[in-house]
Amino acid sequence: MSDRVDIPRKTVYRLSIYQRCLQRLRENGIETVSSDALSRAAGVKSPQLRKDLAYFGNFGTRGLGYNVEMLSGRINQVLGTTRLQPVILIGVGNLGAALLHYGGFNKEGFEITAAFDQDPQRARSVQTKVPIYPMPEMDAFIAAQNVKMAILAVPAVGAQQVVNQLIAAGIQAILNFAPVVLEVPEAVVVNNVDLAVELENLSYFIR
Repeated sequence: MSDRVDIPRKTVYRLSIYQRCLQRLRENGIETVSSDALSRAAGVKSPQLRKDLAYFGNFGTRGLGYNVEMLSGRINQVLGTTRLQPVILIGVGNLGAALLHYGGFNKEGFEITAAFDQDPQRARSVQTKVPIYPMPEMDAFIAAQNVKMAILAVPAVGAQQVVNQLIAAGIQAILNFAPVVLEVPEAVVVNNVDLAVELENLSYFIR
């Protein structure tokens, strides 16, 4: 039986937030949590939390709340993070190198198994445990390791060409740090991280 549940993209995003909250509760030895407490920790309204969880099952006991371990495990199943998900990184410049040194991916169920860069010198100049390969080796690696996710940390110029190559090789989901709107087929999911836009949004609140 597949754990795949067809739920809205915004709900998937909130599930990740709920999971972070549940992880903190587990680390503190808390076994149950009320919907009100969990929704406050996640920054959403309680009815929204219950609606999100209702997509994939009935959770919670009236008067007791949610079993933290059980709910966390079920969200892991839905998000597909019950085992380490292999991810590749494209572009080992300053940002890419910083991402390679970030230790939080494994904790959340993701493993950067390889990085790729146009510059053959990157492998010697960047000190990391993650192997860095030249771009021509990318397609074969994706096929051999059955990788479905990629992080894109390349300049805007040429980003679309790299994405086209990733999709042709079998990549289905991309975390994009390149400051450009990518054109992808409907079946491919792209999450954009534009740091300048995020700062611009924050500037509104400090006026």
